[in-house]
Order: sequence, then structure tokens, then C-alpha cells
Amino acid sequence: MQVTETLTEDLKREFKVVVPADTLNEKAEARLTEVSSQVRIPGFRPGKVPMSLLKKRFGGHIMGEVLEQAAQEAVDSVVKDHDLRPALQPKVEVSDYEPEGELSLTIAVELLPDIGTPDFSDIVVERDVAEIGDEAVDNALERLANARRSSEPVTEDRPAASGDVVVIDFLGKKDGEPFTGGAAEDYALELGSNTFIPGFEDELIGARAGEEKVVTVTFPQDYGAEDLAGQEVTFDVTVKELRQPAAVPIDDDLAKMYGRETLDDLRQAIRDQIAQEYQRASRERTKRRLLDRLAEKFTHPIPEGLVDVEFDTIWKQLMEAKERDQLEDDDKAKSEDELRAEYRTIAERRVRLGLLLAKVGEDNGIAVTQDDMNQALAEQVRSYPGHEQAVLNYYRQNPQAMEELRPPIFENKVVDYILELAQVTERTVTPDELMNPEPAEAETASAETDGS
Repeated sequence: MQVTETLTEDLKREFKVVVPADTLNEKAEARLTEVSSQVRIPGFRPGKVPMSLLKKRFGGHIMGEVLEQAAQEAVDSVVKDHDLRPALQPKVEVSDYEPEGELSLTIAVELLPDIGTPDFSDIVVERDVAEIGDEAVDNALERLANARRSSEPVTEDRPAASGDVVVIDFLGKKDGEPFTGGAAEDYALELGSNTFIPGFEDELIGARAGEEKVVTVTFPQDYGAEDLAGQEVTFDVTVKELRQPAAVPIDDDLAKMYGRETLDDLRQAIRDQIAQEYQRASRERTKRRLLDRLAEKFTHPIPEGLVDVEFDTIWKQLMEAKERDQLEDDDKAKSEDELRAEYRTIAERRVRLGLLLAKVGEDNGIAVTQDDMNQALAEQVRSYPGHEQAVLNYYRQNPQAMEELRPPIFENKVVDYILELAQVTERTVTPDELMNPEPAEAETASAETDGS
């Protein structure tokens, strides 16, 4: 096999490989000899079929196998002999081949960049932290109490106000005819909750018990039922009863509703939960800032093929969002060329950071353990209260879904490692500052490594 390097340009390498005809023919005859002991041809004993007949019947198929094998051997030889680190599967093209002749191949390889040994000691990152005030705990307690509140009849003669609960019968009509799913009796509706069709609740503010009304509303354009989406309809409504929320005292009894013995226990549980939320927000913000610093410092070349793969993934997601009319307003205002340029830059950032983090992980023996996977699975299960067993069964029955948990775990472990080496300073901010996105933070987050 003759190998000639024909291109050396940045991370791209190209080789011309010539496999002699004798080599191909020898491999083909050896394979035909194997086949002769396996095939059954009338008039011939196994292993006694003439080579000429075998070539006539199986020669084309066998030579196809030989050429495919020769191409793979050529790739393996080029990679090994030239000590290459391909970023993607090398591309192989047949330059020239005639039956019974030599095989000429062109092998194109894109290489992983040589990042060297990264130094993170000069990376400076701020970590935002916030104190948990009593007000945050009190507000959470009020939300818990409101979630458990009931309602009681309004005894005075007054019109319904926002926050009241009206018990109603209603019948929806389109073009004067009732439509499916548009009727109910004794329906308890909290005015101002925005749980009904936009405008419906507003029409009932000011109504009194015993009153009958005709409410006209228009279904949203994105309503699930196509025959009603964007359509104007009417509802015949009878207000049967007016009720008002009954306050739930914030005391030990409320704590027991949430599985705690005392109010102090519940307050502490709330404080612990808020602390975890603040910690997660702080960590995500610190991670984004670190990735920004890394993207600024490390500008190593990246394989165009990997960028193409990453961009295609991003673009597919973007087009799916466009079909669902879920594009961000900023993206809607841009041309396709502008979008492609912007998201190509994001793809380049993701690939560059992904290669850097992979290098750091490899050099420092950072790996995802089974304990890490178990913890990630437990977090997924806890994210769906009431459906824990179903979520657990899903991951157990879908190994691929389980494996999708691995890349983000690896990324976070590498990020933690780098933060230990970087200069991290703490800055105290308000809870609102911590929990709300920084300017351009959404754009920055979209350009992270995406766990790949």
C-alpha cells in the first residue's frame, strides 16, 4: 500500500492511498476459497467448485467486500502511521478503480487541536451570593397558606370582586350552537386567577348571586381545539353562589399540613429550600461567567466538521421552534443569513469549550461514576412529584435516556475542577439580583457547551 500526504492545512490532512491490484486479487481469491467450502452447487462437492465458476457467481460481491475492507485498512494505517487524532470519522473517496486493477483512495481527516496544558490560575470569576432574609421565608409561608385556603359564602349583598370565587353554570355556544366541552355545572371559578379563557373572568366581576349573563369572548389563536382557535363564542352563565377565600392561619396546624411538626420546623425547611435555590442560581451564574472567561482566553483552532454537526443540531431546534411560533422576538426580527451567522458563532463556541473541557477531564482523570449517575437519576425523579415511579421506570427502560445524563455531569465536574484553580471572589447581592438574569445572560447561556 502506497501512502502520500497531499494536504497539510491547519487541522486538515489529506492522503492519497494506492492499494496494488495483486493485494486486492489475493484477498478476493482467499475469500472465494472460504466461500467454496460453504456453498452448495449441484454437480460439485463442497470445496471442489472451480475458481472460475466461483468468480462468475460471487466475484462481484466478494470484490465489493474486499474493497470495503481495503478502504478501512487504509484509514487505520494512515491514522496509526501518522499518529493522527481524528475529530470525526475520516472521509474516504474512491479516486480510481478498474476491475482487476489497483485501487486509488483519497482519505480526508480533520484532527483534534493540540490544546496543550491549560493554565487557569489567571482566570478571575465572581461568585454572587445572597442572604436569606426573614421576608423571603414569610412570603413563602404565605404562599403555602394560600395554597391550602378554602372558601366561605359571602353573607353580605355585594357584587363579585377580583379574588372572589363564583359558583356558576355555563353553556358555551359558537354561532348559536353549543360546542363540545363548553358546558359545566357548579363550577367554582376564582376571579382574577386567569384560569379561564381571556376576558371571561373580567365579565363576571360585578355580578351578583342569582344573576344570569351572556359573556362574549374570543378563543386564543393557539388554542388546542382547531375549530375554536381564534373564534368568537358566547357563554350563557348563571351565577349560583358567591364565595370569598377563607384565610388559613400560619401556625403549627399549617405545618402539619405540609408534613412538619411545628411552624418552626416548616420555617427551617423553607429556609433550607431557599438556600438550595440560591446555591443553584449562584452556581449557574458562576459557571456562565467561567465559560465566558474560558472562551475569551482559549482560542485554539477547531475542526469545521464538528462545528457543522453542532450547527446543524442548533439549526434544527431553531426551525422546530419557528414552526411552533416559539422563536424569541429578537430572532424573529433577523434574516436567515443573520441567524445563521449568529448561531454558527454559538456552535463554534460550544465546540471550542467542549474540546477544552474534554481535554481537562482526560488529563486529570475526571470521570462520571455510578454514584454520580444515581444521584442525577434521583434528581430527575424528584423533579416530578407524584410521578416518581413512572420517571424511574422510564429511565430504567431507556438506557439511551440514562446516558444523556452523563455529559452534563461530566461538564459540571470539570467546571468545578477549574473553579478550584481559578481566582474566585464572592460578591454579596440581593436575592432579586441573584435570581433574575443578568443583562445578556440568556444569550450567554445559549452559547454554553450544551453538555456535549
